[in-house]
Amino acid sequence: MARTKQQTDDTIVSSLKTLTKSSVWDVQENDVFRMLESGLKDADIRENVRHYVDIIRNAFEIVEVKEDTAPVKKAYEKKGYKVGSLKFDDQKKTIWALKKKPILRVTDLSYENIRHISAAKLLEVLERNFGGGWDSLSQSIQDIIVSGFDISTTTLPKDRLHKKGGMYEKKVDDGFEVLEIPKGNWVEAIFAKLKPEPEKPKKKDADDEDIDNEDMDDEDFEVQDDYKNHDEEEQELDDPDDDLITEDNYSTMMDLGSGDPDDEAAELIDFADE
Repeated sequence: MARTKQQTDDTIVSSLKTLTKSSVWDVQENDVFRMLESGLKDADIRENVRHYVDIIRNAFEIVEVKEDTAPVKKAYEKKGYKVGSLKFDDQKKTIWALKKKPILRVTDLSYENIRHISAAKLLEVLERNFGGGWDSLSQSIQDIIVSGFDISTTTLPKDRLHKKGGMYEKKVDDGFEVLEIPKGNWVEAIFAKLKPEPEKPKKKDADDEDIDNEDMDDEDFEVQDDYKNHDEEEQELDDPDDDLITEDNYSTMMDLGSGDPDDEAAELIDFADE
């Protein structure tokens, strides 16, 4: 069923009102012009237009074009801008040149845009910006990256990295993208895969919370028998069961994501024996 013009406008206004510094990375220049053109018909948006412009600036370069002439517009278009006109008030129209901010360097990464690029794009950015490996990144950049991606790293002799059945093969089969950084006769491999979207907790209605409180018995406030005594827990920590430590749960390799380091540890032992 085709939507009417009014229904379409209402949808666009709604999307502008819910635009965030994160979701703005999912829209393109034409989307911005369309949302603003329709949204500026809404009195609430007109009164708070600076707020929406600030959100848009998070992901777009905005240039106000002073000369409304074809040559000037064409010059901006050659530089990759999209040019359009807007009426922020009842006065003359404003000409904007819009261009999505590129993500070329690690310093372009942010908590807002990290989940809006692919693993392949992330590794392309890393490859372009440094040759020292994962540890050469600042802690702040690492924190931004791991907020959106599962990351694992390993360094091996280059003739051992692609060993059949090894970590490299398993990571690729599990959907990870790989960046290889040569280090003499060794290679550092950085594995990256976008993390799934975290599930948002469901909010309880106030009425439901009142009902829960009314139905709560006194026994709900008692300490349950299955809670361990604090001293008992400390004793268990001081005397661990050696049988619980196996090769499946022992790891010496740095794994920032959901990696499987055991195979790589075995490979390094084999190499040392040779």
